[in-house]
Amino acid sequence: MQTTGPTLLGVDVILVGSILAGIAALATMMAIYAALTVRDPMAKRVKSLNARREELKLGLMTEAQVKRRTLRRKTDMTDKVRDYLARFSMLQDSQIKEIEQKLMQAGIRRKELAYVVVAARLVLPIVFGLFAAIMVYWTDTYPDWGPMKRLAAFAASLAAGYYGPGIYLKNIVNKRTDAIRKGLPDALDLLVICAEAGLTVDSAFNRVARELGRAYPELADEFALTSIEMSFLTERRMAFENLAYRVNLEAMKGVTTTMVQTERYGTPLASALRVLSAEFRNERMMRAEEKAARLPAIMTVPLILFILPVLFIVILGPAACSISDAML
Repeated sequence: MQTTGPTLLGVDVILVGSILAGIAALATMMAIYAALTVRDPMAKRVKSLNARREELKLGLMTEAQVKRRTLRRKTDMTDKVRDYLARFSMLQDSQIKEIEQKLMQAGIRRKELAYVVVAARLVLPIVFGLFAAIMVYWTDTYPDWGPMKRLAAFAASLAAGYYGPGIYLKNIVNKRTDAIRKGLPDALDLLVICAEAGLTVDSAFNRVARELGRAYPELADEFALTSIEMSFLTERRMAFENLAYRVNLEAMKGVTTTMVQTERYGTPLASALRVLSAEFRNERMMRAEEKAARLPAIMTVPLILFILPVLFIVILGPAACSISDAML
C-alpha cells in the first residue's frame, strides 16, 4: 500500500491522526453521555447480593434439595470451556484458585469465569499472532519495516494476547481496591457509632452498607455481602475471612483480624475500631503527602522536554533572527 501523505517510521501520519481524532471524538461523546445519565451505583450489585443470599439459603437445605439446585451458577459456555481445557490437561488447581480470588477481588462473583480467563490466555495469542503475521508478513501494509521491526511487532502481539487478560483483571482489582481504601476510614467511624448505639455486628455492617451505598458503592457491596454471610453462616469468623479473601487490602485484613479477636475474646469493639480508623486516616494522609513530595521529581521530565525548549525558542528566537539578518 503506497502512502501519499507524510510518513513517520513508515506509518502514515495523516491516517494515524485521523484514527486518534476519531477515538477522541468517541471518548468525548461517551463522557458527555456518562455525565448526562444518572445511574444508581448499587443497582448492578443488588443482583449479585441477592444471588449470594439465595446460595446461602440453598446451603441450609437438605441434600436432596441441593441435588436439584446447584450452589454454583454455571453456564453451557463455561462448562464447555472447562471440559475442553481438562481434556488437554491445561488446568492447574493453583492457577484456577488464584484467578478465582482475583475475580472475587475485582467484584466478579462468578468463579466459573476463571476457566474463561485461562482459555483467553490460550486463544488470544493465536488470534493476535495470526493477525500480526497477516499484517506484517503476508500483506504489504508496512513495506518500510525491516526484519527486526517485523519480528518485534509479531512478538509484541503474542505478549499482548497472553498477558492482556491478566493485566486487564489486575487493573480492575487495583481500581476497586483503591476505591475501598478511600472509604474504609469513614466506614469504620460509622461502625463505631453503630456499635456504641447497641447494634449487633451484622446489623452494623448492613447499616454502614446502606449509608455508604452512594459514596462508596464497592465498599458498601462488600459490607452488605458480609452482613448476609454473617446471618446465614454458622460462624461469623467465616464471614470475616471471606471479606479478607475478597478484598486485596492489608487494612481490610487488619479489620477482619480485629473483628475475629473481638468476637473470640470479648474485647470492646468500639475502642478497637476507633484506633483502627485513626491509623487508617493517618496512613491516608501520609500517602497524600508522599504523592505531593514526588511531584517535583515527576515534573522534571515534562519541564525539560516541553517547557524549557519553548522557553528557549521564545527568548533566543528573536536574537537568532537578528543575528541571521545581520550576517546576511
